[in-house]
Amino acid sequence: MTYENQQKLSEPLTSAAEDAWQKLTHRHPKLLEIPQIQQDKIKWHCGLSDFITQSMLADPDFIVQQLNQPLTPEQQFENATHHFKQALNKINNLNELHKLLRVHRREQMSWVAWQDLDGSLPLDTAFKHISDLADLFIASALEWLYQQECLISGTPSNSEGEPQPLIVLGMGKLGGGELNFSSDIDLIYCYPESGNTVGGRREYSNHEFFTRLGQKLITALHQMTADGYVYRVDMRLRPYGDSGPLIMSFAMLEDYYAEQGRGWERYAMLKARIISPESWQTNPALEQLENLIRPFVYRRYIDFSAFESLRKMKKLIKQENRRQGLSNNIKLGEGGIREVEFVVQAFQLIRGGREPELQIRSTREALQKLLELEELGMPEVEQLKQGYYFLRKTEHVLQQIADQQTQTLPDDELNQQRLIFSLGVNSWAEFTAQLKLHMSEIHEIWQNVIHDEEDVQEHNDNFDYWIVNLDTEIALSHLKQDHPDIDADNFWAQIRSTQELTQKKNMGPRGRDVLNKLMPILIELCLESEQSVQLIEQVKNLITSICTRTAYLELLFENQNACKQLLNFLVISPWISNQLCAQPFLLDELLVPKQLHKTLTETQYQAELRERLLRIEPDDLEAQMDALRQFKLAFQLRIAAADIMGELPIMKVSDHLTWLAEAILDQVINIAWHQLEQKHGVPESLADTDHKGFAVIGYGKLGGWELGYGSDLDLVFVHDRNFNEQTTGPSQIGITQFYTRLAQRIMHIFSTQMHSGILYEMDLRLRPSGASGLLVATLEGFENYQLNEAWTWEHQALARARNILGDNDLLRKLSEVRHKILSQRRDSSTLKTDVIEMREKMFNHLSEGNQDKFDLKQDRGGITDIEFITQYLVLANAAEHPQLTVWSDNVRILTLAAELNIISPSDAEQLIEAYKTYRSTGHKLALAQQKLISHVEKYQTHIENVKRIWQDIFN
Repeated sequence: MTYENQQKLSEPLTSAAEDAWQKLTHRHPKLLEIPQIQQDKIKWHCGLSDFITQSMLADPDFIVQQLNQPLTPEQQFENATHHFKQALNKINNLNELHKLLRVHRREQMSWVAWQDLDGSLPLDTAFKHISDLADLFIASALEWLYQQECLISGTPSNSEGEPQPLIVLGMGKLGGGELNFSSDIDLIYCYPESGNTVGGRREYSNHEFFTRLGQKLITALHQMTADGYVYRVDMRLRPYGDSGPLIMSFAMLEDYYAEQGRGWERYAMLKARIISPESWQTNPALEQLENLIRPFVYRRYIDFSAFESLRKMKKLIKQENRRQGLSNNIKLGEGGIREVEFVVQAFQLIRGGREPELQIRSTREALQKLLELEELGMPEVEQLKQGYYFLRKTEHVLQQIADQQTQTLPDDELNQQRLIFSLGVNSWAEFTAQLKLHMSEIHEIWQNVIHDEEDVQEHNDNFDYWIVNLDTEIALSHLKQDHPDIDADNFWAQIRSTQELTQKKNMGPRGRDVLNKLMPILIELCLESEQSVQLIEQVKNLITSICTRTAYLELLFENQNACKQLLNFLVISPWISNQLCAQPFLLDELLVPKQLHKTLTETQYQAELRERLLRIEPDDLEAQMDALRQFKLAFQLRIAAADIMGELPIMKVSDHLTWLAEAILDQVINIAWHQLEQKHGVPESLADTDHKGFAVIGYGKLGGWELGYGSDLDLVFVHDRNFNEQTTGPSQIGITQFYTRLAQRIMHIFSTQMHSGILYEMDLRLRPSGASGLLVATLEGFENYQLNEAWTWEHQALARARNILGDNDLLRKLSEVRHKILSQRRDSSTLKTDVIEMREKMFNHLSEGNQDKFDLKQDRGGITDIEFITQYLVLANAAEHPQLTVWSDNVRILTLAAELNIISPSDAEQLIEAYKTYRSTGHKLALAQQKLISHVEKYQTHIENVKRIWQDIFN
């Protein structure tokens, strides 16, 4: 409720306003001389805030001046900064510093309260203004005190004689730029390096110097004088709290957080922000400190230990509330401010290492990011936003009544009236109803996201199988009685084996505790499965692979619904199970339901990978290679999950695997090119362009849009530069050498064995002259070879080839070459003979010849027969029907051949149906880690159809 739209105060407020006006005019009679409208405004505001009254009793001129010359928040802060710094330059001692800080703080906070009550200062703007003021006062006092202390004790320096600064970390709401109206400020002090002072009356250690300086800064801000205080300073968030040293060097700080840092300290450090004088902000120590703190707060993996830390903090808060008899507390109570902040911070800590967008300090900004990243839904985010705003606004009004740090609702009528009037609410009952609604919504979200410990640790009937050292006979008796349909002996043997294997692992007490809570849950889920023995074995393999990584155990324990989905995948796909055992970081991907259902477009794969690589220094090849592998494994796993859940048809599965490979190949080429360019420059004809004169042709499954899980990449590299060219860099080399090295670097990035494996198997043997040919063919050489030297089987391979990446002009020329080669007139008899002979060689060499089993790829009537038929149709008919060279995949070529009456529509349909069936089965077998072999009778119709069509075509 603002002065402009509601001047009339209620009776208690009117009475308070009159009392305040009497006090003001008694001390400052000149106020009776200002215009009546200004007198009314002062009276109105004083009725709502004792703090404004006290400020005007100390000095009414500041408020009167503001009434005469109103300023915007930006103008006000600029004006305040200017006058404060001018005054700071004139002071000569500590007493003057103390007075200056307190007077300016009182003036500026009275302006904030006035503007807020007047309705002209949005809450976010108020928070920013208050936080910016705190930065100004802290940094200015620090710089002044540092200079004075250096005059006495000398300048603190490291072993190289470089001056050392005192670095102040603003924590909590100060760090987040959301400081309360009347809040204490949480600070942590540190300095870069040990050493001694130089140039003083005597030598002090840096630690002594900074301890004395830090104490003086606390006094300058915290000490109560006749002018009040600036801020209540709380140093308890520092390492070891009150029992620890006031200040630490970076090395001490790093050791502490690495060895002893606790969960709640990660929450605290999430909002840590360096507050320093303007003249210090280019000091490299500031960035060094940021880099020191970040890995402690944000872990590279998804880290669900944040939930357990949060439960412990919540439990302590509940105990403190009970001990102090706190009620009506909008910060610490259920559904209060702290629960909103904890929910947001939990997601930030869990995912911030993998999602840098979450590495922000503002609660409201982080909420918006959680919505954008779909970590929380729109309804939850809106409820949290609205509830948080309502609570923070209430807190803001409460504190500006008397400049007191309080989050407890008033129980007296006057302050209740002040609160509801300032919030624009009609009655106390209406206010409490709104408050109850917001806090209940917040608490419900809190409960859904972060269960209380007693909810999480419900007794599980399978606890005894894991924790209690049951005798085998007793365990089997229970299993057979409760679960008569399972193979109890094998099931119990897997549990015992898991116990024995994990007991040998080097696990800490926290990891053991989580494992002991998790395993009964997993046992129960396995017992519910129809394939319980197979599943408990997969669980054993997974748990023994990850049990020393407590973060992954916590991830499973904290996501029990997603855990059920995971076990479904394990029983269906040993391939997924083995992937997770080898690369546990993949659990991060698989346990986020929204990611399992989210498939990307071709351009989104490219954009997502580009974004991930932008976070890595361009010259850090090892980190780039690791990121590429993790990206491939993560998205390959998502595709497999969507495949298993039936969300992607077979053709789409291959499309996604192909898009994934192409996105990776594109970035690999860029990385390899950047490396070469740094050393050798670029070909002379490409200087000042963004072209590479380079192209990639995809053959085989990549060329035919038919990639499967674990497929290798058949590639041919081509360039179109003149062989006489040199490169432009400091270490010049010829064009052939340049492109050969480019290919070698590409191969290195793909094939280097890292912890996360290789990227893809690469096969370059389809290039001109095979293994004896150049790694990168020239355009002219590629064309000459295909025209004059290539075998028929190489033209068959070209029918399945397509341009993948490269300069547009070069890709156009390659398309023309491919069309030219494929559309040559060929002798039908010779072509048939060549195709049949190559097929016989493959069959004799690769088929196992098992009469009862059917090799989907190599046996008669299988995939290879369909591919050879398709390739033959292109080579035999493209001279008359050049449109056959447009596509490289079997399905579209067969569809087109039917439209052109080259084969009958029924034959084309039967070939396509057989091909899709074989490929679908192939994907399933790959996920089950089985060979492409199945029972003959299952595919008898398809086999006979393919054989018949082969006979019809090849006589």
